[in-house]
Amino acid sequence: MNVSSNIRRLAQVFILFFLALSGGLVYWQVNVAGQVAANPHNNRKCLFENAPLRGRIFDRNGILLAYSSPDANASCGYVRHYTDPSLAGLIGYYVAGYQATGLEAQYDAALNGKDEETMLGNVVNATLHQPPIGEDIYLTIDDRIQKTVAADFKYSPMTVDNDLLYKSNRGSVVVSDPHTGEILALLSEPSFDPNKMVQTLMKNDLSYYNQLAANKDNPLLFRPLQALYTPGSTFKTVTLMAALDSENTTLGQFWSRDQAYGVNGKYYLDNFAITGDNLGVGKYTFHFPITTEYAYANSDNLVFAQIGLNTGQDTWLRYTRKLYLDQQVPFDLPLVKSTVQHADKKPLTRLEFALNAFGQGVDNVTPLQMSLVDNTVANDGVLMQPMLVSKVTDHNKNPLKTYSPQQLSSVVSQDTARQVRQAMLAVAKCGGGFPIPDVRNTQWGLIGKTGTGQIGGGQAAQGWMITQAPYYVNNPDQPPALTIVAMKENSGEGAYAVGPMEARMYNDIFSKGYVRVAQPTNPSPYAYCPPLGLFQTH
Repeated sequence: MNVSSNIRRLAQVFILFFLALSGGLVYWQVNVAGQVAANPHNNRKCLFENAPLRGRIFDRNGILLAYSSPDANASCGYVRHYTDPSLAGLIGYYVAGYQATGLEAQYDAALNGKDEETMLGNVVNATLHQPPIGEDIYLTIDDRIQKTVAADFKYSPMTVDNDLLYKSNRGSVVVSDPHTGEILALLSEPSFDPNKMVQTLMKNDLSYYNQLAANKDNPLLFRPLQALYTPGSTFKTVTLMAALDSENTTLGQFWSRDQAYGVNGKYYLDNFAITGDNLGVGKYTFHFPITTEYAYANSDNLVFAQIGLNTGQDTWLRYTRKLYLDQQVPFDLPLVKSTVQHADKKPLTRLEFALNAFGQGVDNVTPLQMSLVDNTVANDGVLMQPMLVSKVTDHNKNPLKTYSPQQLSSVVSQDTARQVRQAMLAVAKCGGGFPIPDVRNTQWGLIGKTGTGQIGGGQAAQGWMITQAPYYVNNPDQPPALTIVAMKENSGEGAYAVGPMEARMYNDIFSKGYVRVAQPTNPSPYAYCPPLGLFQTH
């Protein structure tokens, strides 16, 4: 008997078995691993030891906003936690087996470790029976500012008045750095508790979700990006930019009583009476002619209908396109398109265009879109792409992707933007913002434009105010550091509805050093306005 020959044959058999076993392992764990993992009958991926450790979400300063913790009772081994409920609509929520929302949905591949940057490492993890690890996301959001905005949204010192102010808890706030496009806070109210959403859906309990879905105030709607509104007089800022830049008006252009006030507050165009006696003739306005700056400060619809017509529809539309109206804005989350034209591209009539010029007509915008308008003025006429995500890292904080500010378009000249800021100061000190003590007396140089979007049907108007600060009266070429756009649905006059809370937001942000700026001089309206003809007396 040849023992050596038998040992050799046995070794060959073992080698063949080893090669077959190795081939099987490679086939099942590499070649078809994805198919097996995707099979709905395969629950192994959600066993505690195989469940993905979903990536974290941080604010710009490294404050933790969303994370997962082990939970043997949770689907897929982990439960998601959220540290700031005011970001619920923005960050969204994630529960295995349910449709994710917000950033949790938009960046699901990165957070679950399926992005190309971490996929190879997680294939190795899977082969070694170690859980895949997701990527971390850092936002441009400053959670200190976010919490300040959420708290101040409830501030409303003005008395409810059925002609000026209606109570409303529904609205949006967008806080931006206009020079980079970075969004520092993004609020939607009312909202929901993302942790309660996670806890209930984990148990396949839909009661909380159904309660929110049935709520007439629509807390599941993320208003800054997904809701469209009539912008009202805030849109006069677009018309003023276009007219000044195309040299179709000047701040000092004169308008007669007939042009600015019409016949008893009505200006007839194509047999239609355009109304809007915001001048308060006989109460605040006693003398004519008035200037374009005076008309903007006091939000005269009649003058701005004519400024639009004098500018021309083609020219006006050229500027709206530069502001990314009627087109998709590049952004980190899905954003509803804002429009100033008919959906079927049917040309605007002369009357529709005149109404559009002062923010009525068919203008339909998101709060984020109005932030782009505001940012353009604050950034010397240059529109920056709005930013929400600043970088993506691995779990050890090694950068995988970084994002830098990008210019979208050059909308108007630096001089035009400076003139519009001057007109916005006139609003805050001498016009629509003057009746609001918080606005006219702020120590932080708030400038802006109020808006009251009329929607008819017996409903109260949408209350808006787009703002910037600080504005340096002694150095008007220095651009403001921050913009805040706020609106409340069906709240009435914008200055009354959101002006006080925006003034408080600036005060809290600047005084606490969340954004560091030099405090400007704050001239009294009674000293600033009369010499410029922006206050009138008998």
